[in-house]
Amino acid sequence: MRTLLIIARKEWLDGIRNRWILAIALVLWAMAVGLAYFGGVASGLVGFTSIESTLASLASLAVVILPLIALMLGHDALIGEAERGTLLLLMTYPLSPGQLLTGKFAGQALMLAAATGLGFGSAALTLLLFTDGLDAVLVARLFGALILSAILLGWIFLAMAYVLSAWVSEKGRAAGASLLLWFFFVVVFDLLMLGLLVGLPDQLDFASLPYLMLLNPADVFRIFNLELLSDSDVKTGVMAASSGLALGSAGLLACLLVWLTALVGLARFLFQRSLTRI
Repeated sequence: MRTLLIIARKEWLDGIRNRWILAIALVLWAMAVGLAYFGGVASGLVGFTSIESTLASLASLAVVILPLIALMLGHDALIGEAERGTLLLLMTYPLSPGQLLTGKFAGQALMLAAATGLGFGSAALTLLLFTDGLDAVLVARLFGALILSAILLGWIFLAMAYVLSAWVSEKGRAAGASLLLWFFFVVVFDLLMLGLLVGLPDQLDFASLPYLMLLNPADVFRIFNLELLSDSDVKTGVMAASSGLALGSAGLLACLLVWLTALVGLARFLFQRSLTRI
C-alpha cells in the first residue's frame, strides 16, 4: 500500500506542477457558467433560464470534453515511461507491474476527480451567489450527481487511455488511437445507433434497442443525468434518449463501475504481457 501511495503522490505532484488540475477546473467552470448565462443566445435569450436546462446542456457538452481530457491525460502514462527508458528502471525496484499501473492510475484519477469537483463545484457556487431564486438543495443534488457521474466517466476514459498505453509500442500511436477512440464513442457510436434505427426498422426490437446504448459509457453518463432531470419535473423532452431504459440511477452508476473495473483489469493484463516483450 505504501508503494502505491508513493507512486500516486508522484503523479499527483506532476499534475500540480504541470497545472493540469487548474486548467481542467477552469475549463469546466467556464463551460458551466457560460451555458448557464449564455446558452440561449441562439434563441435570442441572454441570462439564466433554469437549472434543469443548464444541467441538460452541460451534461451533453461534458460528454464531449471530459473523455478527450482523460484520454490526453493518460495516453502516454505507460508507453511514455518505456520510451524515456524509465520503465525498466522502475521494474528493478520491489514493485510489481500491477502496483505500478494501479499507483499511476490512482494518482491521475485523483487529479482528474479533484479538477472535476473543483470546476463544477465552483460553477454551482457561482450560480447560487449570482442568481436569485435558486433552490440550493436542488442545485446541490443535481450538481452533486453531475460531479459523481462525470468523475466516473473521466476515470473510464482514463482507463481506456491506459489500455492503449499498455497495448501500443509508440507514444505517437497511443495519441492517435486515443483520438480515434474519442471520436468513436462521442460521435460515431450514436450515428451507428441512428443508422440502425432508420435503416432496419422492421428487423429491430425497439424495446431492447436503448440497451445498446449501455455499450457506450458516454451515453450512460448522459442518460444518468437526464434521468435525474426527469425526476426534477423537466417538461421539455430531454428524456427522449433514455425513455426505453428501466435501470434507474443506481443501475446506470453500476454500469459505469462495470466499465471502469473491466478496463482497469484489461490494462493490467496488457501491461504485464507487454513487459515480457521488453
